[in-house]
Amino acid sequence: MSRLPTASSFRPFPLNGLMRGLERMWDKGLQPPADLCWDRIVTRAMRDTGLDDLGDTRFLDRQRDVLLPALREEARLNTLGKVIAHGSLLKIVKERLWAEALFRRHPEIDAEVLAPPIVVVGPMRSGTTRLQRLIAADPAFSAFRLYESTCPVPWPKSFTQVIDPRISRTRFGLRVLTWINPRNAEVHPTGPLEVDEELGLLEHSLHGALIEAQRRIPSFARHCETADMAPAYARMKRLMKLRQWFTGDRRPLVLKTPQYMADLAHLLAEFPDARFVFTHRDPVSVVASSASLAWNQMVVQSDHVDPRWVGREWLWKTRHRMDRANAVRPRIADDRQIDIGFEEVNASWPSAVQRIYARFGLDLTADARAAMRAYVARAAREHPFAHHRYTLEDFGLTRGEVEELFADQRTATAEPARAAA
Repeated sequence: MSRLPTASSFRPFPLNGLMRGLERMWDKGLQPPADLCWDRIVTRAMRDTGLDDLGDTRFLDRQRDVLLPALREEARLNTLGKVIAHGSLLKIVKERLWAEALFRRHPEIDAEVLAPPIVVVGPMRSGTTRLQRLIAADPAFSAFRLYESTCPVPWPKSFTQVIDPRISRTRFGLRVLTWINPRNAEVHPTGPLEVDEELGLLEHSLHGALIEAQRRIPSFARHCETADMAPAYARMKRLMKLRQWFTGDRRPLVLKTPQYMADLAHLLAEFPDARFVFTHRDPVSVVASSASLAWNQMVVQSDHVDPRWVGREWLWKTRHRMDRANAVRPRIADDRQIDIGFEEVNASWPSAVQRIYARFGLDLTADARAAMRAYVARAAREHPFAHHRYTLEDFGLTRGEVEELFADQRTATAEPARAAA
């Protein structure tokens, strides 16, 4: 029997009351509903910002035409889910309006040159976050903080206030999500100033796991797996240039998101000189942990999440992404890629990092080592990972079927680091 809690058990009583109050106000016409009507969202965003130019929206429109029906017809969103989806779409439209205004006023943004990044690529739950944060601790590198990924376009007040208002907005959002479901903080510990993945930059084009992992929208997921996502990565690179122009920070970025496995060809096209760290972990652990992460996000926004469907979906996505990445890897020069095992980092992260730096010809300085040790010590205090508990059986899967599906990968990539050491 599954030990997973029901959706209602996540929501504190005051929140349930607030949701019922919202529903009554919508029914009485006292407040516009979070109805995911694109025209109303765009109209409100233009009214709130005083802007009316969204730039080239051809790709955005194609994504929207698949996403919105999936949200309405497949996701079975509860009231909170509708509010979250509506708020996310409204934020994206507002930020696109602000971004286009900045690009018009400051053509020098597009002239920014990005240094070749280091990209950590691997399945969800394979240690990508840990490696990204370790390398990004090196003062020689930069990375997106969570508030920059969540809100990748500087707000108008970001230019005038001493403390960027995106930080407090992100902190508030995290507190609300943790209040609703404390398990989210256990599954992926983070904070507004913590180094985190660039999913928000892809969300700007209505693409990426940030959208899929929160809701059951299989038609949208299959569309994103088969359609040409090159425009989303061109947009992402432009937003990276915007960050560099705004901050003046021109150090090489350390990037990571499991979405890159599926889209590695597009990422490589935008950053042909990038260096890639490919992470590997036992597929049984990867699938179980990925399903748990998705479940903990979905169950807040829908009262009808089937854990068996979550398990099958993330079993498929793990294999699909792995196949897509493996098909592209032969196009990357050997001296610009390296394989790192999850257990290798567990056993000795300093040795794993040393091997990465040696492969890429980087100088692992004393300052970098000290900064990494400080990060590890802080993470152990603030973000203990030991509380995240999950089993394959919770999601209707067995070890045997996962091992069978990944039989060809277990010997090839489970711990390639040991063979290379």
